[in-house]
Amino acid sequence: MLASQPNGTLYIGVTSNLVKRIWEHKIDVVDGFTKKYGVHTLVWYETHENIGSAIQREKALKKWRRK
Repeated sequence: MLASQPNGTLYIGVTSNLVKRIWEHKIDVVDGFTKKYGVHTLVWYETHENIGSAIQREKALKKWRRK
């Protein structure tokens, strides 16, 4: 989970290489959501045994609401 600032925009995604993916977001390698909204700070991560459980958790987090 990345954030733009405290109480700012959040981004949730899945990767098999966290260090590489965070670096890509920080230097805006790819045009997209994180570049457009300045979402560059890692605020949370979880490890999973397999990609299926990681994707399931990602979908659950994306349904979460701050309120």
